[in-house]
Amino acid sequence: QVQLVESGGGLVQPGGSLRLSCAASGFTFRSERLYWVRQAPGKGLEWVSSISGGGATSFYADSVKGRFTISRDNAKNTLYLQMNSLKPEDTALYYCSRDASGNYRGQGTQVTVSS
Repeated sequence: QVQLVESGGGLVQPGGSLRLSCAASGFTFRSERLYWVRQAPGKGLEWVSSISGGGATSFYADSVKGRFTISRDNAKNTLYLQMNSLKPEDTALYYCSRDASGNYRGQGTQVTVSS
């Protein structure tokens, strides 16, 4: 049974940082490109970042480039998203996913950026 369990969200002030984690099980973690997607209040799912199975290549949406860093630990079957210089517009429910559209995602972790 495939499981993706996100954690690490919370309330942070603008300019702050958070590190999200996603614990995965039920599939061959190291073989798959994985994704972070997010959904802001009242909006659709937005692709944020992706990383190859071995971790060598990663991509970012323009809105987060230079501020967010995706990484993975294949020994721990865990995906990460380090988020720095957070902005109010980063407020969203963040999901890890096995596809860019978020069709195969976890339950999400809430990130709220507010003063």
